[in-house]
Parts: sequence; structure tokens; C-alpha cells
Amino acid sequence: MLAGQSRARRQRTRGYRTVGSLPTATPEPPAAVTPADVPEQTSTTSIERGRPSYSWRYGQDRRLEMVREFVDLEGARVLDVGCGIGTYVRRFRQYTDDVHGIEVEKERVAEASEELPNIVHAFGEDLPYPDDHFDVVFSNEVIEHVADDRETAAEMVRVTRPGGIIVAFAPNRLYPFETHGAYLGGRYVFGNIPLINWLPDPLRDRFAPHVRAYTMKGIERLFVGQPVRLVHHRVIYPGFDNISARHARVGGFLRRALYFAEHTPLHVVGLSHFIVLRVKEETTQAR
Repeated sequence: MLAGQSRARRQRTRGYRTVGSLPTATPEPPAAVTPADVPEQTSTTSIERGRPSYSWRYGQDRRLEMVREFVDLEGARVLDVGCGIGTYVRRFRQYTDDVHGIEVEKERVAEASEELPNIVHAFGEDLPYPDDHFDVVFSNEVIEHVADDRETAAEMVRVTRPGGIIVAFAPNRLYPFETHGAYLGGRYVFGNIPLINWLPDPLRDRFAPHVRAYTMKGIERLFVGQPVRLVHHRVIYPGFDNISARHARVGGFLRRALYFAEHTPLHVVGLSHFIVLRVKEETTQAR
């Protein structure tokens, strides 16, 4: 059982990224993107581990409301796995003071801790909390970056109390764009790169070895064998915040059309998985 796992097993592969489904050494990024003075979106850290949310806009607000559809945050003990600079932690604290966050980047931990309590440096594969500790465990577009996504999923289950809720957002493999950039001609290119995620795994992983994307079955498989029940799973479209800021009517049209499409077969090509799981009540003694 998870509670009996050795510390050594949980402390295996550290640092970020895999190719395919198994953890491997992080690939060396091209020399063109390694200098310290490059913009953050093309820094090695941001390529491998993603960029945190620096602002709160419609897209984040919509995701928070989705969480609240399935989770009572009032007075809950909440953990944000991969909290970045604490963007969601701040919002959760509108409903409860007992909010915690872990983050792999020490600089982001320091920045978040200037205003927020309970932010610690830790890895998703080795959460520094006891079993059955949280009412809610949340992760927003993080699990695709960790070294071992299955171990991270197992740790999220371990620290969630029986009856507690796990909520995760993660990239959809069928979305027409790879939003984390890609390696083209041996050089990292930042931005939304079309059609890479539709390629077979060996080709896709050559262009995007720094990040995963999941099919619906793939994201659910991370939790196979865990004492959880699937509560809800759908694929959602983005917030279109940048487009709306420049062209309000276009952004409004896209939101109306594609949020309607989330309830049709067209949801399969949306941006992100929204998955909600409940830890089974009868697992206390088993764990």
C-alpha cells in the first residue's frame, strides 16, 4: 500500500520531464535557449517546467468555478500541487485559510511566500504531508511536466482523506496546437505549434520531449489501481483571454461557440482535461 512505500521509492527520479510514459533523463536543451538573459518563455526552466500564472483573468476564474461545482471549499484543507507563485492559492484562501502549496522552483516558492503562508519547496513524487491529510488536492496544468506522472498521481491520492476530492487540469493530446512550444530544427520555438500532438508518439516526442499531453484514457490511466472513483471528466476549451483583450467580439463569439461545443462530440479537441476524482471511503484501514 502507498503508506508502506519506502522513502527511497518515492524519492526516485527527480527533476522534470519524460519522453513517452516512462521517466528518463531530462534532454539537454539547445544552446540557443540556455543563456540566463533570455526571456522567461524560452528559459530552460520554463521550457521544462512551464510558466506559472502571473495574472488572474477570465480563463482562471472559469476554472475556479468549475472546481467549485464539485468541491465545497468553505473551511476545507486544500493542497495546490505545483502552485507556482500562488495564483490559485490566493483564490482558494477566499474560502478557507487552510490552503497549502508545493512548488519545485525555489525562486517561485520565495516569491509566493512573501504574501502567502504554507508554501513549501517539494516534488510531486514526494509530497511532504501525512496520509489522508487534505480535503481537496488540486493541480492545474502541472502533471504533464513532472518526472513521474504516475507516482505524482499516487502521492495526490495518498495525501487526500477518504471521501476527499482530487481535481486536475492537464493538456489534451487531441488539441490542434502544442501550447508549450516545440523543438524545430534543433532549436526551441515558443508558442502554439500546430498538429504536433496529432503525430505518432515517436515523432511527437521528438518535437515535444519536454512535456506530455494526454488522451482521455491516458489521463484516467494515471489513477488505475488507486482507491479512487471517477466523478467527472470532460475536455474544455481555453479562456481566449488574449484574443478577447484585443478583439472583444471575436473573443466573445469563440467563448460562446466553443463552450457550447464542450457539450458535443467536438469537446474531444478541446484544450485541457478537467478531471475530478473522489478517494474511496473504505480505504482508511487499507492504507
